[in-house]
Order: sequence, then C-alpha cells, then structure tokens
Amino acid sequence: MQKIIVCLKRVVDYNVRIRVKPDGSGVVTEGLKMSINPFDEIALEEALRIREQGKAGEVVLVSIGPDDAQQQLRTGLAMGADRAILVQTAADLEPLAAARVLHRLIDREQPGLVLLGKQAIDDDCNQTGQMLAALWNRPQATFATRLELNGDVATVTREVDAGLEVLEVDLPAVVTTDLRLNEPRYVKLPDIMKAKKKPIELLPIDSLGVDVAPVLRVIRYEAPAGRSRGVMVKNVDELVGALRDRGLLA
Repeated sequence: MQKIIVCLKRVVDYNVRIRVKPDGSGVVTEGLKMSINPFDEIALEEALRIREQGKAGEVVLVSIGPDDAQQQLRTGLAMGADRAILVQTAADLEPLAAARVLHRLIDREQPGLVLLGKQAIDDDCNQTGQMLAALWNRPQATFATRLELNGDVATVTREVDAGLEVLEVDLPAVVTTDLRLNEPRYVKLPDIMKAKKKPIELLPIDSLGVDVAPVLRVIRYEAPAGRSRGVMVKNVDELVGALRDRGLLA
C-alpha cells in the first residue's frame, strides 16, 4: 500500500468545560484550548503503526477548518505523519459536506486506506465515515478495536452488543476507529521541531468545486439541566420507596 489518508478534526479539548452562548446560537470557543479529536488521534496512531510495519509508504493528514487548524496538523506531523492538507473554511460543515470534501481529495490522492475516528466529540454525529464510504463506493468497517492488513484485505474487529464481530473488507476501504484500538504516542520535542519542516498544503474550499451548503437548520443550543442533589437512604426499603415516589418503579 502506497498511502494512508487520516482525517483529523479540530475540536475543543476534552478537558475543557463547554459553555453555551447566552443567545443559544452555539457554544463558546473563543480562548479555549483546541486539540485533535481523540478518536482521530487514535486513527493516526494506527496509520503510523501500519507504516512502521512496512505495510504503507506514506501517511497523509487531511483536515477541514480555519487556518488555526494548522496547529493540530502540526501535532499530527510531529507524531510522525509525512505531510498534511488543510481545506480552508470558516464554516462548520455538516457530515455530508465534510464527506464530499474528503471524497474529492481521495479522488486526487488515491489512498489504499482511509482512517478516521468513529465520531467527533463536539457533535457526536458518527456519520462522516459512513457517508464517505458511500460516496467513494468502497467497503467500510466502523468502530474498529483491532485492525490487521493482509495484502489487499483488512480484517477489522469491532464491538457489538452481542460481543465481538470480525469483518474482512477489500482495500481500498474506510475504517473508523474506536477508543480501544490503541493508545496514541506522546509527542517529543525533537519531533515537534522536525514537524515544522514538513509540508502543509492549503486548499481554499471553493477551489474544490464541492457543494457544502447546509441541509439542516439548528434551532437552538441548550446546556443540559444541572444534576439535582442526591438523597441518602438508610436501607433497601427506603430506596424502593423513593424510586416508586419518582415513578421509576411500578
């Protein structure tokens, strides 16, 4: 395999407390720490391990977002990726629009494998990978907890309600990664310095000729209700009574 494409999304760091804007138009992102989506970081780690096994020649990062997303791409390059592509846009794309952009880049790059996280922690849509596979007309394997490549076939183990499911898909294919697949490596200072010399290609989204118009309309964002204070009970009978009072037990 000559090339693996890894899709990275820039999101608010998972350790940051999210606040909804007073007018309900979105969430506050100004001044917050931004990071690589954790599921995408796992996808990148898996791509690097495949390359280190000699089963791929190049790992290419792709991200869609503002110019500030170059920081997350630099982090990915410091982890070990070879080069990166940033599709520049200030808009928040819906999953279908993102899949169309990625499909256009895949047509240009012709990878043997596309890896991305099963979902992003900002919207939890879990749609882009599946839509991309449909547009590309190639097999997909989602929620991967183990990935093995043997020639032109990828064997993917995924968790389902009944246990573990093992799939074999022909390459090229789209694989979305789960948290249990691996643990991403730490970035070292020498790698950060080397990453500054690696290329990041900047592509204005308009140059791709892709329809990214939104098809959904968000009415309002609301913060979840605060957790109510707990009630201490002395024994099982009091617990059962409290649950019945709240309509949780018949």
